[in-house]
Amino acid sequence: MGPLELGLPARTPADAELPARVRIWEVGPRDGLQNESSIVDVSVKLEFIDRLASSGLSIVEATSFVHPQWVPQLADAAELLAGLRRHSGVSYPVLVPNEKGLDRALESGVSHIAIFGSATESFARRNLNRSLDEQYAMFEPVVTRARAAGLAVRAYVSMAFGDPWEGVVAAEQVVTVGKRLLDLGCSQLSIGDTVGVGTAGQVDAVLGGFVAAGTPLDALAVHFHDTYGQALANTLAALRAGVSTVDSSAGGLGGCPYAKSATGNLATEDLVWMLDGLGIEHGVRLNALADTSAWMAERLGRPSPSRVVRALRG
Repeated sequence: MGPLELGLPARTPADAELPARVRIWEVGPRDGLQNESSIVDVSVKLEFIDRLASSGLSIVEATSFVHPQWVPQLADAAELLAGLRRHSGVSYPVLVPNEKGLDRALESGVSHIAIFGSATESFARRNLNRSLDEQYAMFEPVVTRARAAGLAVRAYVSMAFGDPWEGVVAAEQVVTVGKRLLDLGCSQLSIGDTVGVGTAGQVDAVLGGFVAAGTPLDALAVHFHDTYGQALANTLAALRAGVSTVDSSAGGLGGCPYAKSATGNLATEDLVWMLDGLGIEHGVRLNALADTSAWMAERLGRPSPSRVVRALRG
C-alpha cells in the first residue's frame, strides 16, 4: 500500500528551509552486509547491487578492502568488483582502511574510495589500532595517493554523537576531527552516529559547529543508526540545517562489527517515504527498492527491519 492508496497526496510542498533534492548514499552492500553472521554469496551481493542501481540510486557503496580477518563477510571484494555490472550514472565507492587496501582498490579499477576515521580515542584504538592522532598519519598517504590517481575520496567520522566507552561526544571534538579529515584532501565528510544514540539537538550542535568553523554544508553528509528510533528525526534535523547528502541502507540492514550495541542503519525506504512526504526529490523508485529489500530479506532468512518495507510488502 502506498500514499495514494491511503488517500493521501504522494507529495506535499517542501518546507522553504529544506533542500530541493537529497542525494542518497546507499551503504547496504557494504555497511549493511558486513555485520551479517553468515557469509552472503557473491552472486547474491552482485544481484543486490544491480537491483539497487536499477531502483534509481546513484551511489551504491559496494564493498570494503578491510583485511578479511577483521571483516570476513567482505573478503570477496575483488571478486565482487570484477563481476559488477556497472550502470551508467551510478558510482560504486569502496571503503579503504589503509595503503594496502588502497593498493587492492586501485588494482580493481575503482574511481571512488572512502576512509573511516573515529571521533574518539577509544574507538580509534579498537577499530583502527591507532590513537586519535595517529589515524591521520595512516590516512594521509591513502588520500594523497588516491587523489593523485584521480579518485574521489570521502571520509567517515564515526562515534560522532556517542561512544560506548566514552559516553557523549562533545560537538567541538567532532568538528576538530572532521576538519582534519577534510584537510587531508577528502571532498566529503560523513558524520556517523555509529551506535544510534544521537538526538536532533546534538545534530544541530554538531552541524552548527562545522558551519561556525567555516565548513561548507555541501561537504557534509549524515549517517544515522536507529538504535533508539531517532534516525529519521535526526535526518530531518540535518536537512533543516542544510545538509543534502544522507547515508542509508536498503531494508535497514547493518550494524557495526566493532560496536556490538549498534543496530541497523536508517532504512533507505523509510528515508524515501519521508522525503516524498516533504516534496524533496531523490530519484529513487520506492516500489522497486522495497521489492529489492524484501528479496534480500528472504535470502538472509529474516524480515526486513524497515517499517516501510514491512508496510508495503507485508
